[in-house]
Amino acid sequence: MLVGIMKWLTLLSLLSCLPLCAADSHMSAEERTKVLNWLDESHKEFFASIDGVTDEQWKWKPAPERWSVGETAEHIVLAEAMLFDFVQKAVTAPPNPAWEEQTKGKTEFIVRVMPSRQGKAQAPEPIVPRQGLTRAQVKQRFEKQRAAILKFATDTQVALKEYTADHPFPVFGTLNAYQWLIYVPLHTIRHDKQIAEVKATPGYPN
Repeated sequence: MLVGIMKWLTLLSLLSCLPLCAADSHMSAEERTKVLNWLDESHKEFFASIDGVTDEQWKWKPAPERWSVGETAEHIVLAEAMLFDFVQKAVTAPPNPAWEEQTKGKTEFIVRVMPSRQGKAQAPEPIVPRQGLTRAQVKQRFEKQRAAILKFATDTQVALKEYTADHPFPVFGTLNAYQWLIYVPLHTIRHDKQIAEVKATPGYPN
């Protein structure tokens, strides 16, 4: 009798733990605040980094294989569009029941390596800057794209973390839609620093 009671108590304990033990796949209020702050910070930094840049400075390259300020700015615009496409691709796919296991620890990884410029990678072909966008064109496209991204980050009630899409780089693998969303501003912050590096390179036009 005692053994039976103990089994029932154990089962009830496990059942009562399920809502508490299961990870919440929604973006928390704190996480939403972080995303919105990163979007605001990266926006301000980006425009501050390109405002007042002359045409000569915009096109100047530190070395033949390195990007100019203008090319880096164009890459930011192209990348933001692609990254937000991954967010939308994820949330329109069926939920991934293995999302927690497959994306565990990757939020912290993205936060650590993206803005600090740890690791270098070859940009995928679609976001290699080749269009020769002017500063005005870059700002116009950035503002239009960011309006959509900001609205999504502010309004969405989708359980972002249970929707996933695979990153083209194996080091990231499967990312959930929340991770793709934070990737947008953190990638821009990363390349804001690259623009600063170009400006600090000896030979940069006055």
